[in-house]
Amino acid sequence: MAAQLQGKRVAFLAADGVEEAEYVQPREAVENAGAIVELVSLKPGSIQSFNHLDQSKTYDVDATADKADADGYDALVLPGGVANPDFLRSDPDAVRFVKAFFEAGKPVGVICHGPWTLIEADVVRGRRITSWPSLRTDLTNAGATWVDEECVTDGNLTSSRNPDDLPAFCEKITKTFA
Repeated sequence: MAAQLQGKRVAFLAADGVEEAEYVQPREAVENAGAIVELVSLKPGSIQSFNHLDQSKTYDVDATADKADADGYDALVLPGGVANPDFLRSDPDAVRFVKAFFEAGKPVGVICHGPWTLIEADVVRGRRITSWPSLRTDLTNAGATWVDEECVTDGNLTSSRNPDDLPAFCEKITKTFA
């Protein structure tokens, strides 16, 4: 398993307010499988993570969405947290970056509130997806079929509901990214 993603480059797109577990655990999973990971964000410097509503650690940004090119990556992960995807979906460069992965047919993993950015990128129509329950109406209105399942894969998109689902999510994205 250590070499399953050897030579693959995975972008994690996140901003301030990212749910720490949803960033750290998937990152560790793909790195342990051999991937090279970069944190892409809205501005240089670092982002502030949260454990639910409590501030946690900061993480250094490797690239910014205005300069990042999806062609340089093999896969994308969109962690959740409430504020993080709200900031991302409001940024045209972040939305463009996400949309480029779908246009290229590259694998994408998204968890919790992360699908808000997918809705803004207009890439959920016709897809079967899961998320934090409060996004059900948003996803349905955007043309997706929302389901309450631990982990769902529809084509190149793997989605999960919340931090409790991280073991299944991490296992699945590691396989689909390979």
